Order: sequence, then structure tokens, then C-alpha cells
Amino acid sequence: MKEYGYLMLTIIALFVITLAGAYFSPTFEEQKNFLELFILMGAVLFIFSALVVFAAIGFASFSIYGAIFLAAVMGIYGIEGAVLVVGMTYLVWGVIFSMQVLLFSHHLKSAARWFKERYTFKSFYYEYRVFYPMLWLGYLFLEVIPGIILREEISRFTPSLLKEEMRLILKD
Repeated sequence: MKEYGYLMLTIIALFVITLAGAYFSPTFEEQKNFLELFILMGAVLFIFSALVVFAAIGFASFSIYGAIFLAAVMGIYGIEGAVLVVGMTYLVWGVIFSMQVLLFSHHLKSAARWFKERYTFKSFYYEYRVFYPMLWLGYLFLEVIPGIILREEISRFTPSLLKEEMRLILKD
């Protein structure tokens, strides 16, 4: 854990030194160069952070692809494009995951088979925690709102019971 502290201290020191260089530069051109370096370092840190986050939640092969794609998007569209790519990736992946979880909660065999083919309980639990808000949004948009509009009975959704069912099915 101590290594992470040193890493954070080094990163913060690099940013502070770069900003100090921009502040104390005698010419506008040097200030501009230091500020461009500051923004570039922030962009690289953002890409690396996304890579680490994706790898930490178990998507090792996707994290490399995502980092390369993020670097390309950031080079073309800037930081706004990269943030948009990360946000859209979360939304699309979360929608797919939450739909499969809702199908599993209705005891569809194809959804259970889908989870067995792709997940261990550990990898499922990582995604379960990451996409927990998306589970509730999926439930709201796929169960509650149509149930209210069509005046049908709304099925109960209990993520903790669902997690225990997954533990039995995926057998870690």
C-alpha cells in the first residue's frame, strides 16, 4: 500500500512542478508550453486511470483495447471525447448487463446459460457492484414504467437475493 502513496506523491509533484514552471516562466511562449504539458499529462493520466479501472474490475483484454481507443479519441476530439467514450461504454455495458440480470430474475434459462458461459461468481460480483445503479435503472425502465402504463402487476426486484442465486449457479 505504501507504493501507491509514493506513486500518488510523484504524480502530484509532477503536476505541481509543471504548474510552477508555467507560473514562473519569463515569456508567454514558455508559459504556454508548460500549460500544454500540464494538459497532456492530465490526458495521459486519465487514459492510464481508465486502463487501471477496467483491468481492476476484471476486463483485462478490454482494458488494453479501451486504452488504445481512448488515446485515439483523445488525440482527435480531446478530453471531452474521451469522457464521452468512457460514459457511453459504461452505459452500453451496464444496459446489457442489467437486461441479462432482469431476464435471469425472471428465471429464463437462456439468461442463466449466458451468465454460466461468461462469468465466474467473482467476475459477476465485480460487475454487479459496478453496474448496481444500472440494475435499478433497468428495473425502472423495463419493469416499473411499463407496468404502470399497462396497469399490470409489477414484479419485485431484490438484487441481494439475485446475488445469492448467482452464487449457487456460478459456483465460485
